[in-house]
Amino acid sequence: MLDAFVAEARIRWGLDPAAGLQIATADRLAETPIEPSRPLLLVPLTALHVPEPTSAGASPLPGRHAPADGGALAILRRLYPADHVVGRIGVADATTVGELDTAALAGPLYLAPLAPERATASPWSLPWIAARLRQPDGCPWDREQTHQSLKKHLLEEAYEVYDILDGGATPELAGELGDLYLQIVLHAQLAAEAGVFDMTDVEEAISRKIVRRHPHVFGDARVSTASDVNRQWEQIKRVEREDEASRGARLEGASGSPGEATEVRGALDGISRSMPALAAAQEMQERAAHLGYDWPEIVGILDKVHEEMAELAAAETDEEKREEVGDLLLVVTNLARRHGVEAEGALRAAADKFRGRFHRVERMARERGVQLRDMSFAELDELWDAAKAEARAEARGHLPAANEESTK
Repeated sequence: MLDAFVAEARIRWGLDPAAGLQIATADRLAETPIEPSRPLLLVPLTALHVPEPTSAGASPLPGRHAPADGGALAILRRLYPADHVVGRIGVADATTVGELDTAALAGPLYLAPLAPERATASPWSLPWIAARLRQPDGCPWDREQTHQSLKKHLLEEAYEVYDILDGGATPELAGELGDLYLQIVLHAQLAAEAGVFDMTDVEEAISRKIVRRHPHVFGDARVSTASDVNRQWEQIKRVEREDEASRGARLEGASGSPGEATEVRGALDGISRSMPALAAAQEMQERAAHLGYDWPEIVGILDKVHEEMAELAAAETDEEKREEVGDLLLVVTNLARRHGVEAEGALRAAADKFRGRFHRVERMARERGVQLRDMSFAELDELWDAAKAEARAEARGHLPAANEESTK
């Protein structure tokens, strides 16, 4: 029966099995890794001569979750454009993905492969698009890019994702994650052109690392708490660093190059110097704490805050003040860590709050017909208190949101 389906698809729609024919069933489509840029034959389960599934509701393929009540139709409509033609084997008339209904899924169907630029729900569509843009007849801008020129775009996209995360899971977040993913794909494409690595290597490297660092999930290790996981994580990374240094020493010895053996990387060496300072400082302290270097009680950190404030007050030279301010910020960051607060996010939130209140102060000054620069500190402080009170009243729903445009 299956051979007959394939033969009809070859005759009527030009199916080339060598192009990577996929065969799936509608009732198992949620768990099947369909690639829309490859031909798909959707057949009844009986055509495959396999037993009926013993359990209902198979787990959907991770990363491709259709709506809970959508089933096979919802999956197909996510993978293919609505106007994509669907051939009905044994039936003269064709249909489209948008017109498909549950009844049609009961019979054998053929979906021709999409062009890579139309198979946008495929994990391989974007790498194909990136490679196409870099071709001689591609995009002049993309062809000029290098790893160095793309660095700023990587940071910009990462920050945009960071900002939008405050809103949780939103459609906008999906768009921003896509922008960030594009940067990864572009760097992999540049490396592929240089013959160093490609997206397969990127995916293999991170997958191997995650499996290796989760022996309690993929092995026989046992952990009980998140703290146990963190300690295990640091131990595994320490072994990795030692192995890396050992490999480097062996390579150096084999080459006969002079010099000392490769130095073992420390626990803090992998933290990027390009990270925001607060985030980097907190990551350093978290890693040190996982290795046991931490204050036994939070009161010790509070005492250290007061100590650093006193040293800052006593500082005389600009160099001393700079150093003491840095020490104070480092201790405050450690205090945030012990309270379970992300210091970078907390400071950004505080800056946003300051920005909002300062806008209110500016508006209130305009309403009084005065310039901020002409007001005394006491007058400005009075406006600041009024701005705080107004913001709190709005938050409680006692006032409508201030409309700055109406005061201009």
